[in-house]
Amino acid sequence: MIVLRKPIITEKSMKLTGNSLYTFMVDKDATKPQIAKAVENQFKVDVIKVKTINVKGETKMQRRVRKSYQTADFKKALVQLKKGQKIAMFEQAPKEEEVTVTTAGGEPTVMKERKDLFRRTKVKVEKGAPGAAPTTQRKVIPT
Repeated sequence: MIVLRKPIITEKSMKLTGNSLYTFMVDKDATKPQIAKAVENQFKVDVIKVKTINVKGETKMQRRVRKSYQTADFKKALVQLKKGQKIAMFEQAPKEEEVTVTTAGGEPTVMKERKDLFRRTKVKVEKGAPGAAPTTQRKVIPT
């Protein structure tokens, strides 16, 4: 029987990781001892306390058609670990790395590479050369 479905990663849950509280979506019929045992087995950590919350589904409206639909109910579990223990899945993404690249014209270009939260994709942000005029300014044409 699968107890843990997936981690819940939101701004609020990421703030709670500072207090060693980790948030998971679990099966509706899972009990607190089952959740604690599943987290201990999957992540090799010691669980102190488990809090559960039954979240009721919302009624939402469709955009193009005037009909509403109901999202599914789910159960959320807040798991508290011993001090000093962490779950790697909830760790913050690494900071941006700056790389200076020289183009064929000899102009230096600063590139920043970022990885998303799960370290899957790389996002490149390109900036102009230091000291160059910013390109986002609007040009005013006198009349």
